[in-house]
Amino acid sequence: MATETIQVLHYPTLKTVLMVENILKEAKEPLSRYEIMKRSDNKVMRQTLNTILAYLEKRGMVLDSEKGVIWTYTPPSKMKKWLRESVEV
Repeated sequence: MATETIQVLHYPTLKTVLMVENILKEAKEPLSRYEIMKRSDNKVMRQTLNTILAYLEKRGMVLDSEKGVIWTYTPPSKMKKWLRESVEV
């Protein structure tokens, strides 16, 4: 299995990563990369956004499909609550 190496010209700051996370968390539907860039407070280079989205997808926090990018991460505390309240069949 070959690993893909991507040459990055500009790494994102933590502030930018958190901003993209918040945009995706608050979205009610999948967002295109263009829409994410439009909703951001400051200008984000497309390559920087792609780096952020690749990182979040690798961590299992977002799903990137042809319809757009959507937030999928559920915090462990919420999962524990769901498990406590669930009914075993």
